[in-house]
Amino acid sequence: MTAPRPEFPVLMPGKIAVFAAFAAVHLLFFALLLPYFSDGTTYGDVVLYRHWALHGLTTGSWQGVDTAWVYPVGAMLPMVLPALAGPEFYMLAWFLLCTALNFGAVRMLLTSRTAGYGWQAACLWIALTAILGPLSFSRVDGIAGPLVVMGLLLAGGRPLVASVILSVATWIKVWPAAAVLALLVVSKARVRVFLAGAAVSAAIAAGVVAGGGARHLFGFVATQGERGMQLEAPLSTPGLWQAVLSRGTSVVFNDQIDTMEIRGSLAGGVGSLMNPLLCGSLVLICALLMAALRTGADRGRLLVTGTLALIGAMIVFNKVGSPQFMIWLAAAIAVGVATRGREWTVPAVLMVGISLLTTLVYPILYVQLYRDLDPGVALLLSLRNLLVVVVFCWAVRELLQLRRRSGASPALHTS
Repeated sequence: MTAPRPEFPVLMPGKIAVFAAFAAVHLLFFALLLPYFSDGTTYGDVVLYRHWALHGLTTGSWQGVDTAWVYPVGAMLPMVLPALAGPEFYMLAWFLLCTALNFGAVRMLLTSRTAGYGWQAACLWIALTAILGPLSFSRVDGIAGPLVVMGLLLAGGRPLVASVILSVATWIKVWPAAAVLALLVVSKARVRVFLAGAAVSAAIAAGVVAGGGARHLFGFVATQGERGMQLEAPLSTPGLWQAVLSRGTSVVFNDQIDTMEIRGSLAGGVGSLMNPLLCGSLVLICALLMAALRTGADRGRLLVTGTLALIGAMIVFNKVGSPQFMIWLAAAIAVGVATRGREWTVPAVLMVGISLLTTLVYPILYVQLYRDLDPGVALLLSLRNLLVVVVFCWAVRELLQLRRRSGASPALHTS
């Protein structure tokens, strides 16, 4: 008979080393951001978050309620919280919020019963945070990412709580809907999962409607639909090379949403295909999940693999290709490593390469890309996009193999 697991796990030397690495990475970025903290200024997109939050607090006019917004309305919550510290301390408060959520994700990776390879996954998450730090601490995805890690780890034992966390994350940034969808398909408690998510959505919707913003509740969907092919999107790669080679395509700044877009011969046709391809791929992946589930595939494996496949589709078949999207992949892969270990070596290694290339392109070499159309930087971005497609294909292949292996298992048991 095995001894019961202590309610509060004792810190072993390995865990101490992981937390020391966590502290070192976050202290490094604290030092790098210290000039912004001292001057009361902001870094990256945090300048927009501070503006939106302070505007709402001072005027009573809120993004997503009183006007259409590029984000789901729930994103205003993590933007408002740092504003309570005052405008001059906004960047510091934002950094501390990201750090706290990262700590929660790392601690859960180390202590979750479902994370048999938790310290390896925690090390991976910390390493990816170190590489993607310019994005992790300056984008709202740095808030949603740790929430998805925690939600997925809770899904096996506490699906209702997992659904609440993942639903909240979805109302902050749309992409965690991939994890919600995978959980709905594979969970035995899908009715409770659905009801918990519906309750979160109903509460948020009720708040927006009460504020008179019913017509803006899904404004982020229309805003995304009006966008062109963004420079960094995976399927913008042919158009990017057309622009580099001066073949009737150019890079244009969209000042309404502050992004660089591809305009020209291939961009329009490819852009018109994105929504149908995205919807079709999501339906196909859900069909693969259900088929694998019917043949008896392991639900835990299906959850993390399906989440990665759905996230991959949301990146590959997307007109938008913002660098922070790589945090989406990082969250799913960290949980995959935590639960499956070496089986996820391929996406883990690819994710390190994807992160390095992403940071090289943005923010280090981004000016040379959009202003000079430097072929060397374009090559780095193209390689990054290729690796993203490979990760997506790996996840889809794993779903197919899970279905085949589980479909063959009954014959093995009866022989």
